[in-house]
This record gives sequence, structure tokens and C-alpha cells, in this order.
Amino acid sequence: MRTSGLFFLALQAPEAEAPVRGSLSILQLVAEASLVSKVALGVLVIFSIVSWGIIFSKWLALRRARQQSKSFLDVFRKSAKFSEVQGVCKSLEHSPLVGLFQAGYAELNLQLRADPKSTPASPGAPAARPTLKSLAAVDRALLRASSVEVNKLEQQVTFLATTASLAPFIGLFGTVWGIMSAFAGIGAQGSTDLAVVAPGIAEALVATAVGLFAAMPAVYFYNHFTSTVKIMASEMDDFALEFLNISERNFT
Repeated sequence: MRTSGLFFLALQAPEAEAPVRGSLSILQLVAEASLVSKVALGVLVIFSIVSWGIIFSKWLALRRARQQSKSFLDVFRKSAKFSEVQGVCKSLEHSPLVGLFQAGYAELNLQLRADPKSTPASPGAPAARPTLKSLAAVDRALLRASSVEVNKLEQQVTFLATTASLAPFIGLFGTVWGIMSAFAGIGAQGSTDLAVVAPGIAEALVATAVGLFAAMPAVYFYNHFTSTVKIMASEMDDFALEFLNISERNFT
């Protein structure tokens, strides 16, 4: 009976209240963060916004360049004269192959016009077939144009590499600063309670998350764009060899 009485009293006892867990939102953490942490987060947000702008613009530019390069190659291989190809260059100016062709074509015309065989010896006499003085000069012109076009394709891509390497360290700096703030709070209040430590640690983790958010897409798209530029540079090398073969076959 004594046991039954104790059991009855236990049922009548008020239930222990469950501890209430506080909720900390991301915006609240940012708003309550220290000035140094806010500056670090602001820098990371700027890096992320600029990186995404470069990603979208560069993706569209490379896509357009590849499409126009394909169209230009079709015209180049179907045309019987370089002058016909020159006529379509303006409408396909975003293709890097157009820059190569115009550089090679300009050097080709310069040498052919300077050839004394291009003018007839006497009025009414047919002009002799002009020849190139230096095929190596045409090759050098194509090489210079190729370097210029590759530099154009690589513009702004290096910023993605900078973001990929720098953003995690900025986030780590914010993390370290948040942990320092957490320990400072422990020292000031003399308590190791989770309510004292949690805000500083959460602030630190926010900086880490934002740093990774800025770095990860920058790493991926930097590698993607670099690979695409390498493929297009290889296509430019192939086109330069094709241009030289045609020039050697017809003007030497």
C-alpha cells in the first residue's frame, strides 16, 4: 500500500517543464555581430556578387564565341577566296577565329601587294602570279593574334581564381574573430553556459558558411572556363595551321 501511495503522489506531482531552446536567425546573428565580423561578411558578399556577375557574363560570351566560330569555319571552308570570308567577318566578330583570319589576311595582302610581280610589266600584259616573301611572317601574325584572342577570352576569369583562394581565408578570419568574441563573453560573465557561448560560435559559423558559398562556385566555374578557353585555343591553333597550308599552297 505504501508503494501504491507513492505512485499516486508521483502522478499528482506537476510535470517538469521541458527546457525551451532559443532560436537564433541568420539575420539576427549578422545584426548582432561585431564590426569586424560585419566587415568580413560584407567583403565576402561583394566577392560573391561580382563572381556571379562574371560567371553569367563569361558563360554567355564563351557560348556566343563557340557558336560564331562554328559558323565562321563553315564559311571559311566553303569559300573559294579569302575576300569572300572577309565579307562575313563583321557579322561574326565575337568569334576568336575572326581575329586570327583578319591578322593573317592583312599580312598576306601586305606581302602580295608589295610583290613586283603583282603589276604587269607592260600595259595589257597579264600580271604574274604574286608570291609570298615570307610565310613565317604570316605565321607570326597569326601567333600574335592568337595571343590577343586568348587574353580576351581569359579576361575576368582570374577574379574567380582570386575569389576561390581568398574567400575561405576571409571566412576563417571571421570564424576566429567570432570565437575570440565568444571567449571574451565567457571571461566577462564568468560563465561557460551555452547561452553565453552559442552566439559567438554561431557568428563564427556564419562567416565560414558565407566564405564557402563565395568560394565553391568560383572554383567550379574557374575550372570550367579555363577548360573551355583551352579547347578554343586548340581550335585557334588548328585554324592557324589550316590558314598557313592554304597560303603556302596558293601563294608560294
